[in-house]
Amino acid sequence: MLPARAFLIPPVLITGSGSSEKVGEESKKLGVKKALIVTDQVMVKLGVLEGLKKALEQTKIQFAIYDAVATEPTVDYVKEGLKSFKDNGCDFLVAVGGGSPIDTAKAIAIMATNPGSIEEYKGLGKVTKEGAPLIAIPTTAGTGSEVTQFTIITDTKTSVKMLIGSPLVMPKVAIVDPLLTLSCPRGLSAAVGIDALTHAIEAYVSIKAQPMSDIFCLSAIELISGNLRQAWANGNNVEAREKTMLGALQGGIAFSNSSVALVHGMSRPIGAYFHVAHGVSNAVLLGVVTEFSLIGNPARFAHIAKAMGENVTGLTDLEAAQLAAKAIKTLIKDIQIPSLRGLGVEKGKLEQLAPKMAEDAIASGSPGNNPRQATKDDIVELYKIAGSQ
Repeated sequence: MLPARAFLIPPVLITGSGSSEKVGEESKKLGVKKALIVTDQVMVKLGVLEGLKKALEQTKIQFAIYDAVATEPTVDYVKEGLKSFKDNGCDFLVAVGGGSPIDTAKAIAIMATNPGSIEEYKGLGKVTKEGAPLIAIPTTAGTGSEVTQFTIITDTKTSVKMLIGSPLVMPKVAIVDPLLTLSCPRGLSAAVGIDALTHAIEAYVSIKAQPMSDIFCLSAIELISGNLRQAWANGNNVEAREKTMLGALQGGIAFSNSSVALVHGMSRPIGAYFHVAHGVSNAVLLGVVTEFSLIGNPARFAHIAKAMGENVTGLTDLEAAQLAAKAIKTLIKDIQIPSLRGLGVEKGKLEQLAPKMAEDAIASGSPGNNPRQATKDDIVELYKIAGSQ
């Protein structure tokens, strides 16, 4: 018998080319008056906000802009953004950009209605009041943050990436417009694409997987693995962009409902200690961790191989699972995501920090969802393997 499980998505989910023009209309439906647009300066310089501002103005929705999110989300960005939210008399948020602005906006929304500091909400289920309404508009096909109940904020004092999770964190509206990804640079498209693939794979093999999320996982794996190369090779390939972004959306829905696993647990310390972008951190680990994990549930990894287009006819589940690991590594190589060594991460420093990083990974809780359980020593060894490639 299956245990009772909730399946959560934002109340409103809008997809399709040109859908970002709906932001004013959807804001009006929320009964709000003034938005804080949370974004970064790149989005401003590229003119991405112009159509959104026009749509808000047409529906007489006022707005202020906080565009200082220059790196992955930090406690300082949350504090600065919250001050801007209050100083400008805003009553809701519109997040525009990749995962960093969206995660930052989620945390600002929480702190707009909850007491204390964002650090107090590290973990799951600690948010007690619904945050300020949030409309999330991604401009990359990767993080899935627009449809999840999680935000990850770095505490720069401790170098720890804090996972904060609650249904109360989820945006009220997610608008997924693939046309906004056309200006996404090739390297970023690769990194966030593998991040999205990791979401789908880990959600599928997680011990918390459920039938509803499984549907989204396999579809996401097929869409991303089948289209990411083309989207990377030609950023103006709208069809490939659309399919990759749809896969990223589905991957976000999947992991929000069944959780990530060992890759994400190990990825966060790499980002915190070596300042490697989240998607790239996942990419340098995904193949190695898949090889380690597949014996824990070969049937599921065999399904992943098939979804990635591998011919598994006549193979045992374990043989097919090994094809999945190979296919993952080939995809990452094809879109030229560098290794840890290629990123300048010194092997000696990585090995020195590996025991502490392993402790941080385990403390995040994500490794506990892995189909093959990993000890601290296992994780240290996996870091070493990844650092040697």
